[in-house]
Amino acid sequence: MRRSGTFARQVLLVRVARRHDGQALPAMVVRQGRRDVNGMDPMVRFRVDPMTAREIESIAPMSPAFGPSGAAAEPDSTIVVPLLPGERTIARRAKFALVNACTLASLGLGLLAIFLAMQGDVRVAAGCLIACVVFDGLDGALARKLGVSSPFGAQMDSLADMCSFGLAAPVVVYASLAGTVPAAGAAVACALVAGCAAIRLARFNVSPKDGRFFCGVPTTMAAAVLALAVLIGLPVPGPAKLAVVALLAFAMVSSFPYAKLARLLKLPPWLWLLPLVGALVDIRVTFALVVVGYLVSGPLLWLRQRSTV
Repeated sequence: MRRSGTFARQVLLVRVARRHDGQALPAMVVRQGRRDVNGMDPMVRFRVDPMTAREIESIAPMSPAFGPSGAAAEPDSTIVVPLLPGERTIARRAKFALVNACTLASLGLGLLAIFLAMQGDVRVAAGCLIACVVFDGLDGALARKLGVSSPFGAQMDSLADMCSFGLAAPVVVYASLAGTVPAAGAAVACALVAGCAAIRLARFNVSPKDGRFFCGVPTTMAAAVLALAVLIGLPVPGPAKLAVVALLAFAMVSSFPYAKLARLLKLPPWLWLLPLVGALVDIRVTFALVVVGYLVSGPLLWLRQRSTV
């Protein structure tokens, strides 16, 4: 196709050169002295009066496959980026495969949660989401520990998070709300979770990283809250459940700073004992208080940062 197009352009150039204002223009056929790589006939190039070159080019522009001189342009070289940068030994490849196996396990458990929710096994599906959270934290920790972090792994992790936390979690929540709230309201709230999770993950991939805080509630945390809420069965009215789901969705795309787990682990030990003791007394109330406290911490930290600027 490319050679036939070149031949048609040559014919057009000859006709234009011969019919311009009814006058014969000097057109000279020049055969190039070298054949192409396929051994085909040599290319034919036409030289016309420079005064009409711009007009001819407007009628038959130069093919992008050829350079300004008419010679065939060199094809763009393709750069293959390795999935695992650095030394490619068998040991490092095995570690790399182990880390990505954890990511794929999170992805598979997310799909399993969707299938179970469709069959009505909502609590088992919520348990699969908790396992997704565990594997999601495990793959990142292993990648840093084993020294096999890579851009490929980061993208794999984001795709798995979108499946497990951006799609599976809303499906499980929708199945748990069936019969307690209007179907349209549940669908809108769960669609908000999916859309905000996609925005959150895309923003995380392109934003500079802060070692202390997340910008907005991470998708992993939101999915864990939703899964635990389904598991323990909070005695909350249906409209209140929809409000909580929508609030978590908007918290993911907010600009409030939320502390990372490493920073939370540095809190005084007695702060960790309070929720543990509370869970022994009433796990539902304790869970609700912890979630509300974490959500409120973002706006409070934001106000504190603005006051110190």
